[in-house]
Amino acid sequence: MIGRRHLLAMAGGGLLGRPALVVAQPQRVLRFIPQTDIAGFDPIFSSTQVTRNYAYLVYDTLFGLDKNFLPQLQMAETAEAEEGHRRWTITLRPGLVFHDGAPVLARDCVASIRRWGARDSFGKLLMAATDELSAPDDRTILFRMKRSFPLLPFGLAKSTANMVAIMPERLAKTPPHQQVTEIVGSGPYRLVTDESVIGARIVFARHEAYRPRQDGEPGWTAGPKVTHFDRVEWIIINDAATAAGALQNGEVDWWETPTPDYLPLLARHRELAVGINDISGGMPIMRFNFLNPPFNNPEIRRAVLRGTSQREFMHAMAGTDETLFMTNVGFFPPGTPFASEAGLSNMSDTPDIARARQDILAAGYKGERVVVLGPADRASVKAASEVAADLLVRLGFNVDYQVADWGTVSARVVKKEPPEQGGWSVYFGIWSGLSVINPAVHQSLQGTGTDAWTGWPDLPRLEALRRSWLDAPDLAAQKDVARAVQEQAYEDVPYVPLGQFFAPIAYRRNLTGIVQGFPVFWNVKRA
Repeated sequence: MIGRRHLLAMAGGGLLGRPALVVAQPQRVLRFIPQTDIAGFDPIFSSTQVTRNYAYLVYDTLFGLDKNFLPQLQMAETAEAEEGHRRWTITLRPGLVFHDGAPVLARDCVASIRRWGARDSFGKLLMAATDELSAPDDRTILFRMKRSFPLLPFGLAKSTANMVAIMPERLAKTPPHQQVTEIVGSGPYRLVTDESVIGARIVFARHEAYRPRQDGEPGWTAGPKVTHFDRVEWIIINDAATAAGALQNGEVDWWETPTPDYLPLLARHRELAVGINDISGGMPIMRFNFLNPPFNNPEIRRAVLRGTSQREFMHAMAGTDETLFMTNVGFFPPGTPFASEAGLSNMSDTPDIARARQDILAAGYKGERVVVLGPADRASVKAASEVAADLLVRLGFNVDYQVADWGTVSARVVKKEPPEQGGWSVYFGIWSGLSVINPAVHQSLQGTGTDAWTGWPDLPRLEALRRSWLDAPDLAAQKDVARAVQEQAYEDVPYVPLGQFFAPIAYRRNLTGIVQGFPVFWNVKRA
């Protein structure tokens, strides 16, 4: 169990704990290079993919998503809908145990769902539709809905940032806008704080009391979560050359995000495999701060969108191999049910920069300083920030481009103060395609003002459309609403979509059983 002192060290960027001089190494250790260091250890508080990936090691969820993006039972043994999906009864599997030895009870799940529901975009929609959420006994979770809500299992299964991590009630009662000060889950691994060092490595040990499901097919976050390693060690390496060397030399087993320039070298190595594991891709965005000029002006936001070339961003982030990226991409991932061509004419791979610049001046831009944030230690996001800083200069903005480590950037983008007081104007992120697959889970489309995701857009028409998607009676109606959502998003511009890219992973060929999707560490074996 992690004490308060340790977690405060996490939050402050210091040591999680001093590593022992001599550490006995179990035989079965998987070493993994993540895309970046973990900036936040609370999966409800943080919306970063790296926190989501770590959270699935430590926490378990009531439902998982399978390879077809359909919800399947996970911690739940049964889920029954009655009264036209207005009453849901979820029963927990017996024998679930937290890392501190306490049994997982229904009241832990209820408190965890409530905390998640206060922050997550889908969670807020779910809680607004909930009349009662209770735990009638230790294994039963009861939802009474205000109206029919057939998508409840999907909401609890969503495998995006802000996933529904189940934690003890005493921790889940932490106010949703404060970070938890202990990391206690019931997932297949537990965090080992006294061997973990911020900026160097994060260590996980097998949760010996974890019992995987006995049924189902492993896929994404569904099915049995069988652990074959005693430890998983995340090795933080920000330099691509060092990471490539460590993988080739067998010092690590798996590199999450090889940079495009090293992919040919790694692919030629006879002991390495390179391939795309997450078919939902990455959906990068340029996010505006709506609280301060100039991007509180929708005409200026629309002019920036019209001046943006997705191809320029994709070349910087993914290279020139056109099999690894797509342009002419809207607000939902291409090839998924809710993608459409609505509004795509607002963007071009060869935009008219001179006209966009004139439109920005005509909209009333007064030379306000535009603070563009870039992370030094996330290559693809840094590439996007550099392209954008140059683009915004060409569009006539007074640009102040500031680079810091990802942890510092993540801490800064939650600040609502103006740039003169340490705030920001433009920020970049990459959502997994799964995170933006429909209007309900799409956090960046939330238009609820200061209650929305960082950037805080107040877009009532967009928000009303997003909520109406939940009431659409069938897939055809859902597609119609999603099309209207995209058309409205091109009008409101909550962010500029920058394309879609597919990031190959690289790993030692003696690893087998890697589950499709983002990195999870169950079912992986070493031959």
